Order: sequence, then structure tokens, then C-alpha cells
Amino acid sequence: MPVLVITGTGTEVGKTVTTAAVAATALAAGRSVAVLKAAQTGVRPDERGDADEVARLAGAVTATELARFPEPLAPGTAARRAGMAPVHPHEVAEAAAKLATEHDLVLVEGAGGLLVRFDAAGGTLADAARLLNAPVLVVATAGLGTLNTTELTARELRTRGLEPAGIVIGSWPDDPDLACRCNVVDLPEVAGAPLLGALPAGAGALPPAAFRAAAPGWLAARLDGTWEAEAFRIRQAP
Repeated sequence: MPVLVITGTGTEVGKTVTTAAVAATALAAGRSVAVLKAAQTGVRPDERGDADEVARLAGAVTATELARFPEPLAPGTAARRAGMAPVHPHEVAEAAAKLATEHDLVLVEGAGGLLVRFDAAGGTLADAARLLNAPVLVVATAGLGTLNTTELTARELRTRGLEPAGIVIGSWPDDPDLACRCNVVDLPEVAGAPLLGALPAGAGALPPAAFRAAAPGWLAARLDGTWEAEAFRIRQAP
């Protein structure tokens, strides 16, 4: 798995913190890691972007950002409004492929959901993943509504000839309600892909050293971690 694309079922679902957890866990396993942010929006030139945040939390990763647009909009829209050149899927794929020649693992983080547009031609993260023939990790929310958005994302991946590598819950609440606890069982079923982890709410606010120490326990063995889906389901059974 030299390249892993990380998408979400929408915005603010925990993609960046999940990317950091995957990176930290891979680093702890002795692998070299690069993180590629395809398009950063809503951040000024002097502010830290998502790739910088991954590096802060995870440690010694190569952090790369292809483009940055000032307004917090879809990348294609933000580029157009700023009068800037957009990012195209082939550029994302080329950058990831180059990083893969120099690192054991390249994590490509998207913006928003799978079909958020990068350019006027309608290019998306899914197109970049297809060019790379890379697996796609889907970050989902825990609560009510997540089954629909997760199934739609997984179906779209398969329509494009891609398989979801698995699902990670980007923020698991301290006091999960009934919907959250039932979704632990239902998410892998609707996605047709394994549940590969659950990050605790507020994980991104941990000190970096604590984040790195805890990250392997949030992710399954397929992502180099020690988290076990069955044990988690039993603990959360309604």
C-alpha cells in the first residue's frame, strides 16, 4: 500500500486527524511517510494548513501541499474566485507517485467529500485515486445520518472501479448514543468494507507526544495499529 487516499463522507468529519493517526502509526512501525494535501482552502498564506497539522501531530513526515486558496470553498470554486490556477487530478497523481518513489507510504488527503470538484472540468479526488490505482480510506461520522453518506461514498468508489480500503470513524464521542452504537455494526455492512478504527473525540487536541503514543490503539492491524473492531463492537453493543 505505497499510496493511500483518504477521503471523507463530507466536511469536518475528521480527515486530517485520521490522516495524522495513520501517519503516526506508520512511523511507529518504522515506515517513512509523506502526506500530500491535494488542495488547501480557507487558509491564509501565513497560516498552518492540514498537511502542517498532520506533521505537528504525527512527527517526521514529508508534508506537501499542491495548492492553497484563501476562501473556505470547494477547491474548484475557490480557485476560480481567487483567479488562480486550479489543481487537476493528474497533478495530484503525479505528485503522489513521485513521493511514493521516496517513501514507504504516501497519504493523499482530499478536501471535503469524494466528489468535491478540483477544477472546471469536474475533476475530483476519485479521479486522482483512479489514476493512481490506489485504495481509498473513508472517514465517516459516528452518529445519525452516517449510514447514508458512507454507503453513497462506497458505491461511488465502486462505480469508478475503486474499492474502499475501509472505514474509520473520525470522532467517537465520549458518551455515544444509540445511533452511534448501532452504527458500529451497520457501517461496515452498508459500505461493504471493514471498520478499521475509531478516533476519540478531541484526539487532535492532544499534545503531539500523547497523540503519537495513542494513535496505534485507534487503528486496526491493516493500518499498522492494534485496534480490534470486534472488541470495540462488543464494548459498544446497545
